[in-house]
Amino acid sequence: MTSVLVLDDDSPPPGLRRALAEAGARVRVHSPADVLTTERMPDVDVLLASAAVPPNIVRAVARRMDEEGRQPTMLAYTEHDFGALEGHVHAGADYLMPPFLTSLVRARLGTCREQAELGRALRLAGGEADLHRYERELEIGREIQLGFLPDSLPTPAGWDIDVRYRPARTVAGDFYDVFELVNRRRLGLVVADVCDKGVGAALFMALIRSLLRHTAENGGVHGLKNVDLPGDARSMPVAGAATLLNAVEATNDYLTRNHVHQGYFATMFFAVLDPVTGGLVYINGGHNPPVLIRGQGGPPLILDPTGPAVGVLRDSTFTLGHAHLDPGDVLFIYTDGVTEARGPERDFFGEDRMLDVLSDGAGSGDDLLRRVDGALTGFVGAAEQSDDITMLALHRTGV
Repeated sequence: MTSVLVLDDDSPPPGLRRALAEAGARVRVHSPADVLTTERMPDVDVLLASAAVPPNIVRAVARRMDEEGRQPTMLAYTEHDFGALEGHVHAGADYLMPPFLTSLVRARLGTCREQAELGRALRLAGGEADLHRYERELEIGREIQLGFLPDSLPTPAGWDIDVRYRPARTVAGDFYDVFELVNRRRLGLVVADVCDKGVGAALFMALIRSLLRHTAENGGVHGLKNVDLPGDARSMPVAGAATLLNAVEATNDYLTRNHVHQGYFATMFFAVLDPVTGGLVYINGGHNPPVLIRGQGGPPLILDPTGPAVGVLRDSTFTLGHAHLDPGDVLFIYTDGVTEARGPERDFFGEDRMLDVLSDGAGSGDDLLRRVDGALTGFVGAAEQSDDITMLALHRTGV
């Protein structure tokens, strides 16, 4: 019996459901979001995706399966949208189209099952030597990846920057960066999370980090005179805003033109700080909202997203957000490895717990990271770290 995972937000067409049943397939239907957030991927022979699901999302599911030792054959199906089906074919998937005849569906599933069984046999025959070689290559990859992270952080007078970075595996999809911009008058800060984990995410981490930094350091150095900032931020200095927009838009354009079929994208928070005034211009591309903790007390301020994730859609619109740090304030930037850390009972640490810790006051950036780290450690206990964790604290000391 061929096992099939149908990737669709709705139920498959009646004709296809009937043909799968008559062909003796064992079928499960899940939405892409449910599959990508599940703790363990299902072991199936065929990944059957609706053409309405973007090819990059299907590839992301397939990669998750591959990392867990599952290599299903990919099929796409449609009733009417043959244009969307073409994108899946270009991405390497086979396909099913109406009429969904039982004999044809049974034959296609049989071929897929044989391919899956052959793949499992080849993996078992790989041997221990291949495992050791793979582990060594991963270690080399880890060393190279660490070279993309800054050895030291440029820190202007009156400011402290502290970081915690813990990959869940040998290589990671998280990254952070801090670098000088606009003739050293501004400071760029980036915290980002490439979708997925493992080797593929690590390669795209290196690519996206290089694209962002190269574009930021080599373009838009004169700033913008008329930038649409919200509310009372319109009168604030915006030198560096052009740098910010150029870097994010150019990176999104490159990824969506050249790598969209590979299914990788990144959420990111990219800010440009004026160390003299404490003004912060930022783009939050689908990332977890950073939290601004006031040194003088009061509720934490959430910096909401200002655009979509980077690398998903061409011609995405990214707008600018603005914040201001007074002496004593700390900006806490993090990836979803913090809020999605799992305890022994498999429940999430969550945003509410994180905000409770942050609400205890700012202190120094290092103190704040220690508190969050301690809360995470106590919550997770002996459970395995499930995702990369990156935290950055920007503290205006005022001295």
